[in-house]
Amino acid sequence: MLAYRHAFHAGNHADVLKHLVLVQVLRHMNRKDKPYWVIDTHAGAGGYALHEAHAQKNAEYADGIERLWACKDAPEAVADYLALIKAFNPSGALLHYPGSPAIAHQLMRPQDKLRLFELHPTDHRVLEATFGAQPGVQVRCADGFVALKSLLPPPDRRAVVLLDPSYELKTDYAALRHALTDALQRFAVGTYAVWYPVLQRRESHLLPQQLRRIAGQADWLDVRMQVREPDVSGFGLLGSGMFLINPPWTLHDTLRDVLPWLTGVLGQFKGAHFSLEQQAA
Repeated sequence: MLAYRHAFHAGNHADVLKHLVLVQVLRHMNRKDKPYWVIDTHAGAGGYALHEAHAQKNAEYADGIERLWACKDAPEAVADYLALIKAFNPSGALLHYPGSPAIAHQLMRPQDKLRLFELHPTDHRVLEATFGAQPGVQVRCADGFVALKSLLPPPDRRAVVLLDPSYELKTDYAALRHALTDALQRFAVGTYAVWYPVLQRRESHLLPQQLRRIAGQADWLDVRMQVREPDVSGFGLLGSGMFLINPPWTLHDTLRDVLPWLTGVLGQFKGAHFSLEQQAA
């Protein structure tokens, strides 16, 4: 786990989907004056320089945020997300990509709280330097899955919990399921946003159904987008999904309108497709 660095993948198609959804969730949370917490269990470094070596190694952002950068016809929700990313690039050139902590921090209000966890020592140092002194923010070098237990339920009983491990280790799948099950027992009304990869791996195929079982009778929404074919060896990140428990009631319709356009822009083969399913009371 400690070998994983999100800088290699910053701004890729999976980040686009994840952060587009996150922006919509936080916009919805901001409709009420009551404070809320954002808890990011795998925060990474918080932001990434796309011109530096890590991001340039595979240049994954070229098939992600860069494809959207100059679009003039983007749907409203995509335009909103793009405006936030462009705020981190005041020169107009795509040089920086904010991670989930930076996006959340940009959208949250003074009364809201941000709790960030990252185990990788280098990324934690960057995260601490960027956000450690910010009001309402706490940064910890800890396993976010384990630390989550001490934070739920939050004092005002409003929270968005983002769970997005690397899944580089097969044990991440079980750790995610255990953490989410425990979190729902402690705080059933929270909004939980789980990012997951679409891979040619059994664990990846099984995870969405497992998450639905964990959600039980709660409202859930599962959005998935595949933009690539497997490489000749059958490997590679084909796409990604976001599974939300207790999602905003507006999110399904927003994504229904956005996904055909987004899949068309990000798709790298003729079979690129998306799915959008929900369980709603």
